[in-house]
Order: sequence, then C-alpha cells, then structure tokens
Amino acid sequence: MSDGPVAPVRVDAWLWAVRMFKTRSAATEACRAGKVKIDGDPVKPALKISPGVRLHVSRPGFVVILEVVHTHAKRVGAPVARLAYQDHSPEQLKPREVGLPIRERGTGRPTKRERRQLELLRGYTKDH
Repeated sequence: MSDGPVAPVRVDAWLWAVRMFKTRSAATEACRAGKVKIDGDPVKPALKISPGVRLHVSRPGFVVILEVVHTHAKRVGAPVARLAYQDHSPEQLKPREVGLPIRERGTGRPTKRERRQLELLRGYTKDH
C-alpha cells in the first residue's frame, strides 16, 4: 500500500504530527469538544487510528475530511505531513474570499446584534 509508518497512533497525536493543529493540547481539546469525528461519531483523544481511517475535523466555517495514509506519532515537516493523509474535503471558499461586508466610515462600532450576525457569517460561533 505505502512505504510510510503504519503502526496505530493516538488520534490527537496524529492530528498534531501532520500539522492540523498548532499544539497537541489544541488537538486534544478539539477531540474532547466533539470536533473530530469518525463515521459521524465524536472520538476520544486516545483512540488509536491506522491507515484507511477517515476523519472529519470541524474548523471555523468548514469541515476538513482526511483519510489516514501514514501514521506519525511525532511532529513531521510540512512536506512529509502532506503525504501522511489524503484530503477529501469539498472545495470551499475561504472567509476572505466570501466578500464580507465593509462598514461605512463614521458609523461607529457594530451593535451587539450586528457583531453576532458578522460572527455567524464568518463561521465563528461557539457551537462550531
């Protein structure tokens, strides 16, 4: 199948190793918050994964779908990390490409309601 590591690895360690999260504790917290799923079920950080597993990782505003190709327990460089998974995510626009509204000069700060609408539009809600 492939010539990389294939031993089972913790899901939080793998997500950190392939640079999906900046720190391992951030990967662990995402797992605990239910933002990492396998077959629609949230996973615990200590779950062992092997090649062939598909992960759904919720990010602000979109979901990343990754298929594990190689397992790494230690953080690897970006070129090696890119070979450790296949990205099956649908094409989506980044928040900057969406064309966010620009406030007119002199209108003051946004109200609480306007701020919440902007956060919802950008995908920065507490439930995501």
